[in-house]
Amino acid sequence: MKKFLYIILTCTLLSSCSEYQKALKSVDTGTKYTVGEKLYNAGKYAKANKLFEQILPVYRGKPQAEKLSYLNSKSYYAEEEWYLASYHFERFVDAYPNSEKVEEAAFLSAKSAYMLSPVFSKEQHETKEAIDKFQNFINLYPESEFMPEANKLVKELDFKLEKKAFSIAKQFNTIAGYTRDFNAPIKAIDNFIFDFPGTVYREEAYFIRFDSAYQLAINSVYSKKEKRLEDAKLYYYNFKKSYANSEYLEKADKMIEDIEKELENYSTKS
Repeated sequence: MKKFLYIILTCTLLSSCSEYQKALKSVDTGTKYTVGEKLYNAGKYAKANKLFEQILPVYRGKPQAEKLSYLNSKSYYAEEEWYLASYHFERFVDAYPNSEKVEEAAFLSAKSAYMLSPVFSKEQHETKEAIDKFQNFINLYPESEFMPEANKLVKELDFKLEKKAFSIAKQFNTIAGYTRDFNAPIKAIDNFIFDFPGTVYREEAYFIRFDSAYQLAINSVYSKKEKRLEDAKLYYYNFKKSYANSEYLEKADKMIEDIEKELENYSTKS
């Protein structure tokens, strides 16, 4: 019985392959369309896609073009060809704004772009493009059934940009240990906090800003030191006021002791 089923399965596969090869070489666009749709429905998206791509230009402007364009885009999506899927779904949205599939196509174009977003440590051009696509989708279809997933994916993308921005700002502090330019990390952290006021990295950012101000003050020339020590004190109190139970507070308290001792030198001379 198993042998019989194996033979049937083999024959079916061979027949399918033969039908596909004939359609691929055929000059009949109707045959390519029919076989391509059959392969698509069977989950053989790569083969269906090859046939669809051959006949898309021929069907442009004809009644079948809308369905063909949609199936072609879905084939790329199923094959995880994210760039091509996003591109073709976007073209579908532009070409068929009144289609019943346009909402889904707009969402899948954005989701395909989301799949192209790299890890946070890399350049985030694709991430920003995906956010723009989702924003366009959200603006056009605020009541869409895809809205919960769209909002979830946008939050992930936004957080990736936030994490990238913080890692850059934090790196300024590390580099300053070698360059002694502690003004740069203070500005970088200020910009980060302004751009991401609700960031999950706010506590650490406040401490890094204080640490940079502390390093700047302690390592300053005499004529600039007193003013910078006072500025560092303000950063400390802002940090402590916001995060009284911070894991960084013990280290910050030791640093403020150094600042107070340095300031005593100025008070005794005035």
